[in-house]
Amino acid sequence: MNFCLRTILTICFCLLILTKGFSISDRINSLITFEVYTAKHKSTIVYDKEGTPLDSISAHLLAEDIFKVTNYKPEIITNLKQAKGNVIIIGNINSKLINAFIKSSEIPSDFKNQWESYLYKTIAKPSKSIKKAFIIAGTTPRGTAYGVFNISKEIGVNPWYWWADVPVKSRKELILDQSDSISKAPSVKFRGIFLNDEDWGLQPWASKTLEPETGDIGPKTYAKIFELLLRLNANTIWPAMHPSTKAFFHYPGNAKMAEMYNIVIGSSHAEPMLRNNVDEWDKKTLGDFNYKTNKNAVFNYWENRVKEAKNIDAIYTMGMRGVHDSGMEGVKSKDEAVALLDGILKDQRQLLKTYINEDPTKIPQAFTVYKEVLDLYKNGLEVPDDITLVWTDDNYGYIRSLSNPEEQKRSGGGGVYYHASYWGRPHDYLWLSTTSPCLVWEEMIKAYTLNNKTIWILNVGDIKPAEYNTQLFLDMAYNASKFETIEAVNKHQEDFFTDIFGEKYGKTIANIKAKYYQLAFERKPEFMGWSQTEPTTPIYQTAYNSLGYGDEISKRISAYKTIENKTQKIAQNLPKNLKSSFFQLVAYPVEAASNMNKKFLYRDLALTYAKQNRISAKKHKDSSNLAYQNIITLTEKYNALSNGKWQGIMHMKPRNLPVYQNPEITLSENSSKDILGIAVEDTLRNIQGISKLPTFYENDFKSYFIDVFLKSENETSWKLTNLPKWLNFSKTNGILNPKNTPETRIYVSIDWKLWNQSRKPLSEIITLESGDFKEDIEIQISENYSNLPKNSIIEKNGLAVWYAHSFSKNEEKNKAFWQILNGLGHSQHPLQASPVASESFSEFKNTPVLEYDIYAETINPEAHLNIVALPTHPLTTSGQVRIGVQWNDSPIKIIDFKTEGRSSTWKQNVLSNTAKKQMQIAIDKTGKQTLKIYMIDAGVVLDYFILNTKSQLEPYSLPAETKIYSHEN
Repeated sequence: MNFCLRTILTICFCLLILTKGFSISDRINSLITFEVYTAKHKSTIVYDKEGTPLDSISAHLLAEDIFKVTNYKPEIITNLKQAKGNVIIIGNINSKLINAFIKSSEIPSDFKNQWESYLYKTIAKPSKSIKKAFIIAGTTPRGTAYGVFNISKEIGVNPWYWWADVPVKSRKELILDQSDSISKAPSVKFRGIFLNDEDWGLQPWASKTLEPETGDIGPKTYAKIFELLLRLNANTIWPAMHPSTKAFFHYPGNAKMAEMYNIVIGSSHAEPMLRNNVDEWDKKTLGDFNYKTNKNAVFNYWENRVKEAKNIDAIYTMGMRGVHDSGMEGVKSKDEAVALLDGILKDQRQLLKTYINEDPTKIPQAFTVYKEVLDLYKNGLEVPDDITLVWTDDNYGYIRSLSNPEEQKRSGGGGVYYHASYWGRPHDYLWLSTTSPCLVWEEMIKAYTLNNKTIWILNVGDIKPAEYNTQLFLDMAYNASKFETIEAVNKHQEDFFTDIFGEKYGKTIANIKAKYYQLAFERKPEFMGWSQTEPTTPIYQTAYNSLGYGDEISKRISAYKTIENKTQKIAQNLPKNLKSSFFQLVAYPVEAASNMNKKFLYRDLALTYAKQNRISAKKHKDSSNLAYQNIITLTEKYNALSNGKWQGIMHMKPRNLPVYQNPEITLSENSSKDILGIAVEDTLRNIQGISKLPTFYENDFKSYFIDVFLKSENETSWKLTNLPKWLNFSKTNGILNPKNTPETRIYVSIDWKLWNQSRKPLSEIITLESGDFKEDIEIQISENYSNLPKNSIIEKNGLAVWYAHSFSKNEEKNKAFWQILNGLGHSQHPLQASPVASESFSEFKNTPVLEYDIYAETINPEAHLNIVALPTHPLTTSGQVRIGVQWNDSPIKIIDFKTEGRSSTWKQNVLSNTAKKQMQIAIDKTGKQTLKIYMIDAGVVLDYFILNTKSQLEPYSLPAETKIYSHEN
């Protein structure tokens, strides 16, 4: 740009500012750069001494951030008269300090009233002594802080620099090229985290490592947490509240720290009026926590806290439950509970009116509709209009209900309390953070779309290792417009890891973590024991089939090994300063999850193979035990990271549940006198009792396996004989050795060109020989689908499998449609009934419809169709989760995926992330069948379908679609 043009643009910009003030658009281009630190410039920071303590904290943290980047620490002053050269100005938009540079009349009035917003503006020569001023001005103290910390991000200080040891990007000079701009108001008003179930990580680490002088989670720990929240553009905390931790108000410094950092204090669903009942309610001195029989004691208990907290920025949890995550005491029916709660709400609001504000509608209040409270709300409980209804997920990531159109009009609005960590039935997941980011997106954007925008709280457990999901959740809460489509999640994840580990590794790491989340979506590491809690059960064998469907166990082990190996390769090549952060954010969760899976899957192999008298069973038992030892080693390494900074933060056995132990593996005795044995995939046999592989389908690229294994401690050779040229084998002979190679797997496939040249034989018998041992194996081929087009869905070996997005027709009607959500679900491309704000359909002729064509080879009047959706809940308290299903020309049948409470169906749904409905359907002829799915209720998420024509055991994992392929495949 030449000098004249630059001058003209600068004059035009100045005229714009003088005549119209700032534009309300997100950014206003400025042509003035600001030198923070160069050979010629060393900037100073000025903050408003008449402002809040947060202005001072922000200024000092910014100076520290600049020092981390440049090794130069700016001087911090509060007297503007002392300022000279380049100066960073930090303060409130209405303060005298800021008004010395920007007149109030120059700022749009609607921006001045904007919640937690900030502006950036660079001014050249605002005074004789100041060469350049870079203004960071907020509409509120937190708005100012966000402005400061977003600059810190820009200069290379990641929000997780302390909490995940993310190294700062050093620079020889630091020049801001920040356009004059005005931020949007946050999408969600109150955004924050809940520290919960801290007994095994956060609390012992804080008490012994970070804050031994307190011996607990105290002011020093909260200062670090509050700084993190501000760097993540968040503003709210629900403090830790388990028995291992003293109540937040037990240490006066905690509340003082919250005041300094301007963090809003709330409390969980079980803690009305900022009280921590677990620590603060002493039954011996106060009696029962029962408002019906002990009202005065409970009322006084609440009153004392309200008096104490009257000057604290807080959200008051209203209503009442038991002392700790249990139903309200003393009531015998829903009607009685509703009546009692009605009086409780009135009394609580009177306390707020007496001690906080005569107009309680100006006090943030929340009524969390959690567990049994949802039933009371449905039963007629009336919650004052200005109280925010905080809806909750079912503890496993699926929101139980959201605001209906009338509730969306409430002045208090709606909100969501969401879990990334959980203690309870059917099983805890407190150890590794594995909730699918795409599921977080689907549920929270659904909540946002239905106007639940007042409060978003994420249960993060111990904070670590939930760093990424915390970032995603809070970024969505701060600026939901960046997450309009699900594709934004992949980009967000890639940006997150690229910012930390650089362009060389960022995308690869994001892909590793995406696979990590996907594998856990199929089954979380904590659920791999197939056990439950409350009550606690022993572990069982998994539902993965090692002998069928391509060996589900080996496939899952291989998938984990792949990301584990990629992770280890990156770790070896990373610069030293990135290794600690990489281990925390990537290596530990990936490798620990892999070993947790191997612990149980190798156990399964050992137990299954022992029944076949395979001597390799012992090897798999050892592999299971080794996986357990690997988890111990990984955890010890985590706690030793960064010179012991994280000692005690990671615990591999929260609550010491059976799933975390080294499993006992008792192998059955080998009763066989044979040297060698074989097993074919699916362990099938024909009518004559001869082993046979699953049927091959013409032009299908699929292969099946034959296992050859030792039953005794003797070395032996083996070979395949009677082999036609059109059969492909991964090996045709070999030697089994009890020490090194006790078993081998042979993969069998067909060369279709040679098969055609051989006049298309439909069966063949091959033989496996080893000395006197001979075993025949039958090969069968089907031509049933020889004339069908490529990619047709067909029945193979009794099953037809297809994914929701493999429709032949997707018909939109009345502005409603089935939307593909890439990256979500087991199929990675499920269909959501959209838009979520649309009303339910009552007439099938007006509803969007999906159509699928399936080709069957088995006639069966009692076949089964399994329709698999995600276990989402109704969108509203009175809603349902319905679709209409029509098989061929049969009548449309309505099915509802809705579950009640903590039913056994719901438990299995959340453990597997599936909601399955089975229909009996009739196949009265072979060939083309038609399935139609009619939309009824918005929000239903269809994932995949399985047609089972022979009542066989289905795989646990999602198999590939049963399609017909061409020769080229």
